[in-house]
Amino acid sequence: MIRLHHSPGTRSVRTLWLLEELGVDYTLVNYALDKSLREPGYLSLNPAGRVPALEIDGVALFESGAIAEVLCERFSPDSLGRPAGHAQRAQWLQWVHYAETISQHCANLTQQHLMLREDHMRSPIIMQLESKRLAKTIGVLEDVLAQGDYMLGTFSAADIGVAQAVGMGQKFVRLDPFPHVADWIDRLSQRPAWGVAMKDADLFYPQDFYDPWPLPDS
Repeated sequence: MIRLHHSPGTRSVRTLWLLEELGVDYTLVNYALDKSLREPGYLSLNPAGRVPALEIDGVALFESGAIAEVLCERFSPDSLGRPAGHAQRAQWLQWVHYAETISQHCANLTQQHLMLREDHMRSPIIMQLESKRLAKTIGVLEDVLAQGDYMLGTFSAADIGVAQAVGMGQKFVRLDPFPHVADWIDRLSQRPAWGVAMKDADLFYPQDFYDPWPLPDS
């Protein structure tokens, strides 16, 4: 039995996308980003009160990179995953977890633009700094994707995790300076599983783009 606890537009998208690519049976439980994630029943699955949480064979997992490793090792070690001893195993692990390097800046910008609802709570300095840091993390991918259509030559869970993070990042950083990354995102967006995973993502980010506030005149 596999059950995914999910909220559209969040990190749980990468787990939903992976499940769709794997073609395994699962049950999807949707949540709003509200107090329901703080209820004792949910906290028993993810004590941080966030998504995702994945129930699989009586075990609850709540870190998306670890979830990707477990699912790939079980259902697709040689295609979406890279098994122990594979020449690309280290690189695969690095990119699966690099999604969080990108996501931390997306989360900080999301807080500034969406979660802090009063203007006086927001910081133009943080917006500017985090936008530049986010752009730098996305720029790391440009040289990698200049060498092939996918991060490891063939499509894998590494593409799923990082592309989901870049998809969030596109709300705050434009991809014009990164044409190989933009082409990669466009290529991935044609996959049917992308369409399933990204459904209703705009409910979380109602604007197409969020510009950082300009710094005050010195």
